[in-house]
Amino acid sequence: MKAREGKHSFWDNLIPLKGGLFGDQLAGWKPGPPAKSRLGCRILPDQMIEVAPAIALAADVYVPKVAGRYPAIVSFAAYSKELQAAGVPAGNNETGSPPVFTDRGYVHVIVTRRGMGRSGGKDAVYLNDTDVADHAKVIQWAAAQPWCDGQVVLFGTSYYGLTQPQVARLRPPALKGFFANEMCTDFFRHIAMFGGAPQPDFFALWMGANFTPFQFALRVPPLVRALASHITNSPLKRLWWPQVKKRMTRIMKAFQRQVPTRPTRELFAELMLDGKTRATASMPQGPSGALADIEVPFVVVQNPGYLNLHQFGAYDLFENAGTPRDQRWLIIGPASFDLPVYHWQLEALAFFDHLLYGADNGYAAQARVRYWIEGAGAYGSAADWPLPGSTPLRLYLASSGADSVTHRLTSEQGEDGMNRWAAVPLGAIVCAGFDEVANQRLTFEMAVEEEMELSGPVTLSLSFSSNEIDSYVVARTGRRSTDGSYQLLSMGAIRPACRRIDEARSTATEIAIDIDAPEPLTPGVPVRLRFSLTPQPVALKPGEWFVLDIASRTDLMRSDVSHGHAQFDMQVPPYYSRNALHYGQDTYLELRRAAPSAPR
Repeated sequence: MKAREGKHSFWDNLIPLKGGLFGDQLAGWKPGPPAKSRLGCRILPDQMIEVAPAIALAADVYVPKVAGRYPAIVSFAAYSKELQAAGVPAGNNETGSPPVFTDRGYVHVIVTRRGMGRSGGKDAVYLNDTDVADHAKVIQWAAAQPWCDGQVVLFGTSYYGLTQPQVARLRPPALKGFFANEMCTDFFRHIAMFGGAPQPDFFALWMGANFTPFQFALRVPPLVRALASHITNSPLKRLWWPQVKKRMTRIMKAFQRQVPTRPTRELFAELMLDGKTRATASMPQGPSGALADIEVPFVVVQNPGYLNLHQFGAYDLFENAGTPRDQRWLIIGPASFDLPVYHWQLEALAFFDHLLYGADNGYAAQARVRYWIEGAGAYGSAADWPLPGSTPLRLYLASSGADSVTHRLTSEQGEDGMNRWAAVPLGAIVCAGFDEVANQRLTFEMAVEEEMELSGPVTLSLSFSSNEIDSYVVARTGRRSTDGSYQLLSMGAIRPACRRIDEARSTATEIAIDIDAPEPLTPGVPVRLRFSLTPQPVALKPGEWFVLDIASRTDLMRSDVSHGHAQFDMQVPPYYSRNALHYGQDTYLELRRAAPSAPR
C-alpha cells in the first residue's frame, strides 16, 4: 500500500502541541509506572494513504520526538481531522489528545474517511463497508511505517468508537486490541430509529455541526492548532468550560441552523422519511449479531449520561464478542459530558502498556467489570455483567389516587386500577394553563428504608392503553436525596406500536424491540410493553427516595448537558392522546439488587 507525504513546513513543529487531560481518567485504581514517558510530540501532517487506485485518505501522524519504532494508535472516522489536536470543545473532537499518547511511547494516527477534507473519493453513507475495508488497510499501512514497531491498537469515542468493532471483525493482522468509549453496535436500532422513532433533533444537530461545506473545506495549519492547544488545554479551562456547558443547549440549536452539504441533506431526508425498516434504511446495520468474529483484547466504556445514543452497545460487545473472557473489560463510568472528549486516556494507556509493552502495571489483575456507583462515590468491581450474585428486585406500580398526585412503588402487587397522562406532540399548541388540568407525567416513588445497591439490567413492564393508534412512552428513574435534590439515573423509551420483542437481537441488558412491523394499537385496549432503561448502579440510603417517572416526551424527562447528560429531544408522540397505565401483575419495574458482600 502506497503513501504520499504531505508538504512539510518549518512552521509545523515550531510550537509544540500542549496535551490535555480532562474528565475521568481511571476507573478506581492507580496503575504502576508507565512503560515509557517524556518522549514529546511532533506532527507529520497530511500523510496520504492509498486505499484504492487514485484514492488516498488524509491522516495526521503524531510521533514521539525521540526517534524510534513505536506501537501505533489509529483513530478513524468521518469527521474533519483539522482541529482534533487543538483542544477545541467541538462535538467531533473525540480522538483524545495526541501529545498524551506520544509522550508515553505511541504514535497517534488520526484518519479521515473518503470524501472529507483532504481525503479523496466520494462522500457516502456513514459507517459503510468501504469505510471498514479502508480502516483495515490503514491499520496495515501504519504497521509497515518506519516509525511503527508493527503493532496497532485503536482508540476513540462515539464515531471513533463505533468504527472499532466494525474493523476488528475483519481481523487485520497488525491489530492487537482496541479501547472504545461510548459506542453502538446496532446502528439502526440504537441511532436511526431509537425506541421505534426517528431522531431529527440529533441528526439535524450532528449534520449541522460536522458535515457542512465549511467542515469539508476546513484547513487549519499545524502551527495554528498548536497555538490553540495552549489556550484550550490550559488550567483556565476549569473556569470557562462550565460556563460553556451552561450555554450548550443554545449552541446546539445554533448548529441545527447550519446548512449541511446537499448529499448530507439527502441522507437526512432518507433517514427521516424512508428508512423506517432495516430493509429500507441506508445506514448499515452495524456489527451486532456478528461480534463473535472479534478475537483481539479490548476495553469498552459506557457513559450512562446518554439516553438516545450510545445506550446499549457496550453491553452487547462485552457479552457477545469472540474475545476470550479474560481479555475483555467493561467500565461503566459516571454520567459525563465534556468536550473535547479527553476521558479515559490514562486508562487506555495503562491497557496498551499491558498489552503491547508487557508492562507489569496491574492491568491484568483488574476486574472484568468496574462500575461507578452513584450515591457511593466509588467504583465497584465484578467478574461479569450483570453482576454475579445480584438478585431481581421487582417493584410494582400502584396508584395513590388522582392522576396528578405522586404514586407508589411497592414490592407487593397492588390493586387493579389505572392512572392516565396526557400525550401532547412536541411543539404542539395547547391553551394557557393546560398542565393544570391535564398532567403530562406520572410519578411513582419508594421510600428507602434500608441501605441497598441497585444495578442493571433495568426493565420496565407496563400494561398500557391509549385512545389513539400509537403514542410514545419515555421512562426515567432517579434518586431524591435527603436534602431534596434529584439525580437522574436511568432512561428508556418505546413506541407502543413497535412493542414486539426481537429475541434474536436482545441481550442480557437490552430488550431489543422489532421496529420493522408496527402493530397499531386498538384505542382503549391494553397491551403489554416491555423495554429496557439504561443501567446506572446506585447506592440508596435510608431517608432517600427512589423515583420513577413516565411521560410521552423526551423534553419533559431529560436532564441537561451541564449535569453530564447528553439527551436529544424527539418528535414524539405522534398524536394528542390520553395514555393509561393499568395496574396489576404486568405493570412493574425490575432491577437487580447487588449482594451485600459484592466487592467495592
